[in-house]
Amino acid sequence: MAQYETIRTVGVGTRAQIDEGLRAHMNKVYGLMSVAMLVTGGVAWAVGTSDALLSILRNPAGGMTILGWVVMFAPLAMVFAFGAMINRLSYAAAQLFFYAFAAVMGLSLAWIFQVFTGASIAQTFLVTSIAFASLSLWGYVTKRDLSGMGTFLMMGLVGLIVASLVNLWLGSMGLSFAISVIGVLIFAGLTAYDTQRIKTDYIQHAQAMDQEWLGKSAIMGALNLYMDFLNLFMFLLQFLGNRE
Repeated sequence: MAQYETIRTVGVGTRAQIDEGLRAHMNKVYGLMSVAMLVTGGVAWAVGTSDALLSILRNPAGGMTILGWVVMFAPLAMVFAFGAMINRLSYAAAQLFFYAFAAVMGLSLAWIFQVFTGASIAQTFLVTSIAFASLSLWGYVTKRDLSGMGTFLMMGLVGLIVASLVNLWLGSMGLSFAISVIGVLIFAGLTAYDTQRIKTDYIQHAQAMDQEWLGKSAIMGALNLYMDFLNLFMFLLQFLGNRE
């Protein structure tokens, strides 16, 4: 496995520096992710608990307004844009973009506070946090190479997105249940896979000590784990959430 071979080829002093730097890097990744989650949760709660604000995104019949549709698909467009632009952005600009993305994501998720009870949302968030922490920790400490899972998981993710878009028009309860089950499995796997990939990428580039790269790498890692957590939460909410 690449990460362990890389460590063995360096001296004891360098290895200790990498280990210390890796801990700092992972703390930065989780810190950025946590701030983004707070932004998303704050925006979603503020809009979702205000009938006046939510009416901008949803009409009285429960359907989405034109702005609601824009907000729904905006996060996906922003993710692709972020991936294309990050090499041209400064660290500060990339961080600001990440938090702006988190705020837009909060807008797109505001509806859950009108559909599900606050208690069930909090309960699902707690369950998701425990599951995410366990999966991410396993991805970090396991000596098993998870890179082979990447292609399989990404193919499953593409299929999941296509099925979800199709079901927006079909409205099939059976398909919705299947999507939720598969979604939980895919994002559980991605949580462990992405955590190990963040660790591996750091070890492979740590000796260069390119602070600009390390900073942007932390943001991209935080974005990946943020998306894993949020999608895991949303799919679990379909099972654990109590509707108003």
